[in-house]
Amino acid sequence: MNTTPHRTRRLSDLIGPLRADIRFDRNEWAGAFGDIGTDIPLILGMMLAARLDGASVFIMFGAMQILTALLYRMPMPVQPLKAVAALVIAQKLTGHVLYGGGLAIGIIMLVLSLAGLVSWLGRIVPKAVVRGIQAGLGLQLAALALTNYIPSDKAGGYALAAFALVLILLLYGNRKYPAGLAVVVLGVWYGIAFNLHGAPMGTLIGFGLPSLHVPGMQDIVAGALLLALPQIPLSLGNSILATRQMAQDFFPDRPVSLRKISLTYTLMNLINPFLGGVPTCHGSGGMAGHYAFGARTGGSIVIYGAFYLLLGLFFGPGVAAIVRIFPLPILGILLVFESLTLLSLLRDLAGRRAEFLIAVLVALCASSLPYGYGIGLLGGTIIAHATRKGWTGLSRVTDDQDVRSRS
Repeated sequence: MNTTPHRTRRLSDLIGPLRADIRFDRNEWAGAFGDIGTDIPLILGMMLAARLDGASVFIMFGAMQILTALLYRMPMPVQPLKAVAALVIAQKLTGHVLYGGGLAIGIIMLVLSLAGLVSWLGRIVPKAVVRGIQAGLGLQLAALALTNYIPSDKAGGYALAAFALVLILLLYGNRKYPAGLAVVVLGVWYGIAFNLHGAPMGTLIGFGLPSLHVPGMQDIVAGALLLALPQIPLSLGNSILATRQMAQDFFPDRPVSLRKISLTYTLMNLINPFLGGVPTCHGSGGMAGHYAFGARTGGSIVIYGAFYLLLGLFFGPGVAAIVRIFPLPILGILLVFESLTLLSLLRDLAGRRAEFLIAVLVALCASSLPYGYGIGLLGGTIIAHATRKGWTGLSRVTDDQDVRSRS
């Protein structure tokens, strides 16, 4: 007789957390597109440079978003690997090298994760260094927005960006009329009204599925040398350590381990290369962007992933043309607010001068030097530990002097 009530209680226990962690309200819709300013340009740049299949790229990118949302149940982002994207775009590397590099990155991160080296890094890298990495990313995003995106349409672009900025300032924090959703709607309207021209819609529509691909050993070796070596330091600093710190800051009641983040990062890059997907990661900037515009659950990432998944499934032939109608000045404004969220995290170092200076130094290295994230991660950690030992030694000397003077 007690079986049914017991089952009912257990079912309600399961449904309750699901409803709390996966929502689709207007704020989740607003926060869903908080990272689009980073993702779209990198994805399109790689597609055009390496001549990738649009359906495969968008379907896999959307699928990784949805699976990540269901696993973490928070706005845990999935992003293209930034160093990989920059190298592929700049050097016009082939898709074969891109997929080989993605698989090499997955293998390297799998070894680091299973060997416990990622968790070890989490123990020895001070919080000030992590804050510096986040701030460095914020500076990079702000520079990208202010120098490339917002001026892209000249006077009209500045006017559109200014209008979007006023809209965000008026609605920021408004749960009934979310600012992020209003800006995305503005961008869609502007794109359809002024940028939708050229090919007929019939040529842009077509059903597609991911194409199978098996990276060869030559591609894996070339990808490891050309793409994995520059990417791994950035991944360890931003994709793993800084993302875990961001999750702790925004969702302290939902602990996420470094091992879990590194393993999901690994799995994405062990799967994507075989199905035509670009290498992907997690990232503190992405979480900052989603959170800044209202995302609080995994629902926002499901929405965002579904956007890419549907584009890839039904608009594969013209997916690049369709996405390019969205105005770059709007993407720039979204990036500016994402960068401000990252930079604002430095405030918890206020009053701790030495740690604040270390964070600033790491941020400057990360945002301005080649391999800056690796240099900032290593150099900042060494300086922080040396400074801490210096304080300890100084306090001991002072204590000994006090004892001698008293005696």
